[in-house]
Amino acid sequence: MTRLSMKTIKQLNEKDLKSKVQESRSELAKLRIDGSKGTLRKQSGKLKPIRHDIARMLTRLNEIRREK
Repeated sequence: MTRLSMKTIKQLNEKDLKSKVQESRSELAKLRIDGSKGTLRKQSGKLKPIRHDIARMLTRLNEIRREK
């Protein structure tokens, strides 16, 4: 999964954001499992950006809910 800019996130609707959050969380879980096994080496730099993307998407979801 590639990094998402805030501009892209703002263009998505609530349903798409929820699905992207779910995808990102599952990818993060897989990476964490690989990290605990010790097989993460080359992908260790992906953890932090995925966490930041999830936070951005959740922030946007909260903004959408407040607007309603």
